Amino acid sequence: MKLTYNFKYPSIEDLRKKAKNRIPKFAFEYLDGGCNEDVNLHKNTAEIREIELLPYYLSKHTRSNMQTELFGHTYDAPFGIAPVGLQGLMWPNAPEILAKSAFEHNIPFILSTVTTSSIERIAEITEGKAWFQLYHPAENKLRDDIIKRAEVAECPVLVILCDVPTFGFRPRDIRNGLAMPPKMSIENILQILGKPRWALNTLLHGQPSFKTLKPYMPNNLDLKQLGKFMDQTFSGRLNEEKIAPIRDMWKGKLVLKGVANEADAEKAIRLGLDGLIVSNHGGRQLDAGESSIKPLTRIASKYGKDIKVMMDSGLRSGPDIARSLASGAEFTFMGRPFMYGVSALGKSGGNHTISLLKTQLQQVMEQICCEKVEEFSNHLISR
Repeated sequence: MKLTYNFKYPSIEDLRKKAKNRIPKFAFEYLDGGCNEDVNLHKNTAEIREIELLPYYLSKHTRSNMQTELFGHTYDAPFGIAPVGLQGLMWPNAPEILAKSAFEHNIPFILSTVTTSSIERIAEITEGKAWFQLYHPAENKLRDDIIKRAEVAECPVLVILCDVPTFGFRPRDIRNGLAMPPKMSIENILQILGKPRWALNTLLHGQPSFKTLKPYMPNNLDLKQLGKFMDQTFSGRLNEEKIAPIRDMWKGKLVLKGVANEADAEKAIRLGLDGLIVSNHGGRQLDAGESSIKPLTRIASKYGKDIKVMMDSGLRSGPDIARSLASGAEFTFMGRPFMYGVSALGKSGGNHTISLLKTQLQQVMEQICCEKVEEFSNHLISR
């Protein structure tokens, strides 16, 4: 697909600023914030950017190629769209916009269990190429039914999440009434009135709701009842006993997301998983933990030959993607950059953000004379 982006917004930070001005404060802070004091949120990006790459200017070089093979499919770039909850809260119809853009650009889109579009709708948009991320249900019957729906929708990859054993302590969301149970305050209503374009689009597309979960939810839940339902329905704490039956049931590729240490990576391999995503949930769960790049480097070095090692959390640019690939990641995912894009630019936000990141990454590859994605490690300056 031809790469086209709006020259007024040539960086993710430009999109972030535009998004902040375009959507209600409570929605932006839900997207933008981490947990506690945001230490790990900022550390994620800062420590990725400590990595340096070595250019070889006199090397024989023809053309850099971003195409990357992953789980039997050749993607046009080594990055995809990470799962994000409540996407329609930030911008109406956001998951559909991003899924369509990902499909057209031939990169993976991962749908979250708790976002605002259904498995079936996203599968229709992507012709069965979207991945699905499962929040682990408390009841096996619900788990099995959701997995069956993902299978029928022909999702090629099931992602199971291990880094949400508890809800992160997020002061902004608590102040804004977006904790569980959520509430809508007068201040939030005033914020909505101050963003008429967001309000009109929300009116046109309907109030955001958990579309994948709709068949399992009682009708007409108020906000307090919704919080109770979510708390009773999901048990985020995974262990080997919970993963094993999923592995037996799911015949496609199975990926564990949220891995932050070598011990959990080793267990994933022993359980027969196909890949893992090193992640700290974008700094939204454990402020006292490591940045995502540190365990990525160790895990890729130790287990990269045994399992597909990917990462997310903290990446904000093409150079960040390059740094992560040089550090051992075979593939990368991003959540906030794409949500900034769609919140800032609406329907064109997905195409803009993907085109921007592809353009940035291509420039880095040409600059350092890296012809293939798997050759990035040759350009890593070790410390």
